[in-house]
Amino acid sequence: MNSNVHIAEVICGQLEKGLAVVLATIADVRGSSPRHLGAKMVVTADGKSHGTIGGSLLEADAIKMAGRVLSERKPALVEFDLDAGGPDSSGMICGGKAVVLFDFISPDKVNQDIFRRWRDAALAGTSFFFLTYLRDSDHGMIVNGHTLLFPGGETIGNTTPSIPLAEAVKEAARTASATTVINGGDTRVIIDPVRKAATLYCFGAGHVALPTARIAAMAGFRIVVIDDRAEYANAERFPDAERTGVVKDYAHAFNGLEIDVDSFVVIMTRGHQFDRVVLEQALFTPAGYIGMISSRRKRDAVFQELLTKGFKKKELARVHAPIGIDIGSETPEEIAVSIVAQLIKERAGKKA
Repeated sequence: MNSNVHIAEVICGQLEKGLAVVLATIADVRGSSPRHLGAKMVVTADGKSHGTIGGSLLEADAIKMAGRVLSERKPALVEFDLDAGGPDSSGMICGGKAVVLFDFISPDKVNQDIFRRWRDAALAGTSFFFLTYLRDSDHGMIVNGHTLLFPGGETIGNTTPSIPLAEAVKEAARTASATTVINGGDTRVIIDPVRKAATLYCFGAGHVALPTARIAAMAGFRIVVIDDRAEYANAERFPDAERTGVVKDYAHAFNGLEIDVDSFVVIMTRGHQFDRVVLEQALFTPAGYIGMISSRRKRDAVFQELLTKGFKKKELARVHAPIGIDIGSETPEEIAVSIVAQLIKERAGKKA
């Protein structure tokens, strides 16, 4: 499941029961860290954690800290030393430092509305910014409130910042590709981009597609499966897919699909002639990744056909074929691991 959806569903479920939660977010990283800026974990009143900020001792210490925040009902901003040799280390060997915001989320109506909108936006595949307003006081750090900021400028939340601060936040959000902190007098604002999940469009629903869709879903991709056989492309066969579609023929495989730079196109139909038809259409899209399962011989044959149809070598250079990372895979499950590993690598490169 998309981690943003999962986080929001856990929070919504707890708040609707009248239970507070702690949302732990990596707000700053110096040196090496097991997870990236913005990584999140929710800790509930029963001590259970959902999501991850890095596992190992960092996460164990963070869960303990979250329990204290729940007990005291006060947020905290804590720096963890990830160097095993340091006097205040968490016993890890990453060699860096991670600053984690432990945000106490009370079950009031406003928070219920904010996180319900978060869940709905994540389910709809909408990107947005989660803003947390912090202020230092004589009694420690105070969270002044939260706001969801959408690309069109719409805001949902319980904080009304000064006009200069609001404008500074919007300006920073225009270029923020990772969690960012800005200062506005006695207030700090954590600007946390919550990106829509990348979508994997799997053309072909055969024996390799099954484990590929399953593993990709576990890795946080939204899954869409397209085939020309209804007995293959269906929700029962692909329970992790957000959508399965059946086309009369692959010449119309992209009809109705919203392909953008966050789209990953994987081509694995039952024959190279169908692969070529799908690939030809994929090359006209802005998809951030295009991969085709093939041998080098099959790839060269397909590429030659496309060259004769007017495609340029530069356009064909977008295509990953043979698809996947070379790990010596043979079985459908091993091939799927190699494919999803490459998808994850590409996705991480887009975030960098």
